[in-house]
Amino acid sequence: MIQTTQLSKKYGKAEVLHIDSLEIPTGQSFGLVGNNGAGKTTYFNILLDLVRPSTGSITNHDIKVNTSENWKNFTGSFIDESFLIGYLTAEEYFEFIGDLRGMNKADVTKFLNQFEEFFNGELLGKKKFLRDLSKGNQKKAGIIAAMMGNPKVVILDEPFANLDPTTQIRLKKIIKELADNKEVTVMVSSHDLTHVTEVCERIVVLDKGNVVKDIKTSSETLKELESYFAV
Repeated sequence: MIQTTQLSKKYGKAEVLHIDSLEIPTGQSFGLVGNNGAGKTTYFNILLDLVRPSTGSITNHDIKVNTSENWKNFTGSFIDESFLIGYLTAEEYFEFIGDLRGMNKADVTKFLNQFEEFFNGELLGKKKFLRDLSKGNQKKAGIIAAMMGNPKVVILDEPFANLDPTTQIRLKKIIKELADNKEVTVMVSSHDLTHVTEVCERIVVLDKGNVVKDIKTSSETLKELESYFAV
């Protein structure tokens, strides 16, 4: 379970995030939506201890993230291209992440073979540094790396951005399959309301740093979200 308690983040006098209480059960596919500046990435950054909260805390499987690094052993994430190592090829990067996750080269190869369709011949065997790939292919590398080593928690910030329609469809299938494993908590933020309603069983809406909706996904969820954001 991921528990958020009395959490806030301020920059000067401006409060960009304020969540009194939020619990995400183990195994839930959880979506976070909101307009620019709503606090989505700030929340994920605090969850990953990239930003320290002004007040409160987030606990990941009973580990307070800003007081211990043990949660890193079972948490995979991709926020943006800064998570990559630009001077490595995709193969080198996957082997590096795999080594951190206790995977040998054969384990890494077997893992990557699952995603041949997703890579679409554009990532592996190209002898290109990650920094020289397109934004979409960089994102492919980061997303799949986040899933290496059987993590308990996978956090993806705007995973559908910069991907072509075919790759978006393939990614939705991957996320759904991952979420079907009820021991893995999948957390996705997105501006695309259609995609997030398709892959997440629960969606929280942030507005100016506050939780304004907490929805169990149903056939009516997309209409509800579209009505909210149309105002």
